[in-house]
Amino acid sequence: MYYFLGHLSFIDLCLSCVTVPKMLGDFLQEGKIISFSGCLAQIYFLHFLGASEMFVLTVMAYDRYVAICSPLHYLAVMNRQLCFQLVFACWCGGFVHSITQVTLVIQLPFCGLNELDNFYCDVPQVIKLACMDTYVVEVLMVSNSGLLSLVCFLVLLISYAVILITLRTRLRQGQSKALATCASHLTVVSLIFVPCVFIYLRPFCSFSVDKVFSVFYTVITPMLNPFIYTFRNADMKTAMKKLRKKHVTSCCHVQE
Repeated sequence: MYYFLGHLSFIDLCLSCVTVPKMLGDFLQEGKIISFSGCLAQIYFLHFLGASEMFVLTVMAYDRYVAICSPLHYLAVMNRQLCFQLVFACWCGGFVHSITQVTLVIQLPFCGLNELDNFYCDVPQVIKLACMDTYVVEVLMVSNSGLLSLVCFLVLLISYAVILITLRTRLRQGQSKALATCASHLTVVSLIFVPCVFIYLRPFCSFSVDKVFSVFYTVITPMLNPFIYTFRNADMKTAMKKLRKKHVTSCCHVQE
């Protein structure tokens, strides 16, 4: 679990660096300008890291399924080689997805209006600036980004439904520990997938609330993920309690 959490934390750290620095810089200047190459770079890294994170979360659901439903076979099934292969496949899947998104955008003809209705570059906003009928491109975007988000989300929900059904036959102590782990994962999954499904599975139209979902997806969620996993994880809670007791004891000695 910690192997996958390490990759998830690294992705969140990188994802925060894709749009936030440019957004903060734009707050300090009147002309909010980004070059076309910079726009493409934002699209590439946003979808590369976002898709990789979705795949890692899906793999983590499988990891939790094996740990809870087949605990005696967990170490044999989720060996180091398989974990490496799964993570490598997640990164490769994110790369293929992002290259596809950039390819859709870079072939479009642009002329005239060049103002994006958002604080960063993304495919739905850039497509609307093209000087052509973008029906086919938007359908391809939905089939690539929207369906990817939806399918991963449904797979995650089904896997956790199976886990919850399995937990009904377990001891109460095991249930509480497993539910604590699943609750953390489901919270992160909801924060990531709900905005993505809302943004990418809805072509040909846009709403003012899109910016709110964009902020959640690119800024708030990567910031909240480490806190969610830290405060919901039993091992981290135990470590923090020991640290707190040690700090209180040391303070008492100083006062004496």
